[in-house]
Amino acid sequence: MLALVKKPRIELSIHGEHADELLAWIQKKYALAVLADEPDDELVSIESTDYWREMEKNRVGNLLAGARLKAGLTQSQLAHELGIRQNMVSDYENGRRTYSEAMAKRLSAVLKVKEDHLKWGTRGHGSSHV
Repeated sequence: MLALVKKPRIELSIHGEHADELLAWIQKKYALAVLADEPDDELVSIESTDYWREMEKNRVGNLLAGARLKAGLTQSQLAHELGIRQNMVSDYENGRRTYSEAMAKRLSAVLKVKEDHLKWGTRGHGSSHV
């Protein structure tokens, strides 16, 4: 059984004779979506889901938002650190605006992540991590 806990986002794969009991216990505390039941041949790859396609549309913006949240900053706080307006950070994160190489360098310094991560993520460009 493949389940997704919506807040916080956690993906679980639960197998065994008491899987249903464990799932019921988790559902008492968290909103939960069961993505697939057995057998395994009914499972689909994440890349074929609408969720994945939506996330890929704005990969760089999502990476920026994730790095900002990991750093514990609001959009306003990040904007202040960079000397820009908050709506620019929002535009970057939502894919309405792309940032330059120079801005990627400034963002990486403030957020303490590798610059490449804010440009491409980890796919096909080494193994940088937030």
